[in-house]
Amino acid sequence: MASKSSIELERSINAATATTASPVHQVLTAETETVVIGYETDLDKLPLGYYRSRFFLGSMLAVGLGLWCAVSCFGFAAPILAQINDDLGPDPRYIWISLVYNAVLAPSLVLVGRLSDIFGRRYWFIGGGVFGVVGAIVCATAKTIPMLIGGNVLLGMATATQMSFHFVMGELVPMRFRYIGNAFLYCFTFPGSGVAPSISYSFIERAGVSWRGVYWLILGGEAAALACWTLFYFPPSFNKMHAGEAHATKTYWIQHFDYVGMVLFSGGFVVFLLGLSWGGTVYPWKSAGTIASIVVGVVVLIAFVLWELYAPLREPLIPMHLFRNTEWVAACVLLGLGAGVYYAFAIIWPSQAAVMYGRADGDLTYLGGISNIVGLGIIGGQITGGLLAEAIGKTKIQVMVVFGLGGVFLACMATTTPDTKGQAIALLTIGCFFIGWNESICLANATICVRNQREIGVAGGMAGSIRAAICAVLETVYITVLSNRLTQTIADQVPPALVDAGLPSSSVEAFLSAVAVGTSEAFAAVPGATASIIAVGMRAYKVANSDAYRTVYLTTIAFSSLAMVMTLFAPNTEKYMTSKVVATLHNEDNTFAGTSEKKLEEQA
Repeated sequence: MASKSSIELERSINAATATTASPVHQVLTAETETVVIGYETDLDKLPLGYYRSRFFLGSMLAVGLGLWCAVSCFGFAAPILAQINDDLGPDPRYIWISLVYNAVLAPSLVLVGRLSDIFGRRYWFIGGGVFGVVGAIVCATAKTIPMLIGGNVLLGMATATQMSFHFVMGELVPMRFRYIGNAFLYCFTFPGSGVAPSISYSFIERAGVSWRGVYWLILGGEAAALACWTLFYFPPSFNKMHAGEAHATKTYWIQHFDYVGMVLFSGGFVVFLLGLSWGGTVYPWKSAGTIASIVVGVVVLIAFVLWELYAPLREPLIPMHLFRNTEWVAACVLLGLGAGVYYAFAIIWPSQAAVMYGRADGDLTYLGGISNIVGLGIIGGQITGGLLAEAIGKTKIQVMVVFGLGGVFLACMATTTPDTKGQAIALLTIGCFFIGWNESICLANATICVRNQREIGVAGGMAGSIRAAICAVLETVYITVLSNRLTQTIADQVPPALVDAGLPSSSVEAFLSAVAVGTSEAFAAVPGATASIIAVGMRAYKVANSDAYRTVYLTTIAFSSLAMVMTLFAPNTEKYMTSKVVATLHNEDNTFAGTSEKKLEEQA
């Protein structure tokens, strides 16, 4: 229980913040570093019916639909990029469909959080909805790969608002309900993340629909979300957010906004992420383009940090005192390490399942079904963790346990073989479940542990950017390890097995090319190939793949170990579980949502 002096100190800070101090940039001293400030009201001061009003419920629907669109843009397209390229291409630039989406999203999260902290959130999120609608239309009607890439740039910009769900929801509900609020919103990710491969493959197989169907489906969600943002989302306006401040004009904030920091951060982040994404896919790792992009990106980001620390800025892009908050930093890093599992294995597992456990007839429905387990496991853990985090308490211990168990189950995937499909599915599902539980807690902690809740936008946005950067590194490591090991294991195991089975050595290369095609016609065209030789060769190919994937899962041990160290700094959040609310929604006449001014006077 807080001491009397602590409570009095908090009340005095909140009173000062509401009248004279600039709530967006107040730097907490050592004396106040354990006190959370920046609240607007308390749950018991809200009018009856507030959380049943159409404004609150409609806003939550907008957040949920937007989140569904955000995960769908990645989840629907990732499994079918090859089919899209076959239809619109072939064009070697098709890989940019996913590259530009993530490159735009990552730095934009901070900008959305910071700018909406300053100017109010309503019109930024309506604008994001407009970008989403236009981007979905461009993608659905694209005639070329470059046009589809452009559409994904627009979707990436929209997703920057949609993936900000954690701080939009977080500021509208009492602190103690943020975990449960996240659990509710994670339910919206089920179609776009949990069963996305099945949905994508079903559109591919349905005659007359093709891959374009996924973008028409996304368009429906984008339009519905935009309507909800416009009709129901009325958060505090600029004037209300800055009432009583010495500099309460938009002119002041526009003049003193950190434009240099914005350019340095965005430019460095984009170049760094593109360099990581290019390596081993678009360009070799040793190429000048890959190395230069990574190095330049890092240098520019270092320049950004120095600028934020030492430049005479009135209004910095990112309040650097956030990084002195150990609890917040630990939440961000653990969030990234956990999310990296999803993004990496959402790519790796479907390819492993197709090679090791796919059906001979290439049934996409079956492949989509077993590819779903990564997303379903993660979502199951996210919802469960959100529902139970506050009830169980001791979130530090929870994070230690669930990340430890998740790391163990993922590492145990190294024991799987082409003959242990059930074991592989079970281990991966359970491992992803616990990693999802960790993400649910840490994403909420990235807003709960912010000392000044008026900075929840920039803190939540920065957490998203850190998450994206860590995910990019993990994806790069896992995919590079897999690529290098596949090259080695296939070369070492498959040709000798084929030759021993009776295939002429001159036909080995043709056989490997037929494996890539995967049709009976392709194997029939291999000189000297018989049914028994093909069976031996395919078995050797599966075992070689199994050995390569084993190395990938063993690599997860290094990141799990790092995560276990970071859990030592994770917070127990019982001290933050109050009924205080950061921001409230209002009717068009600026009264509390769900009531009228007359009712407010009666309740007063």
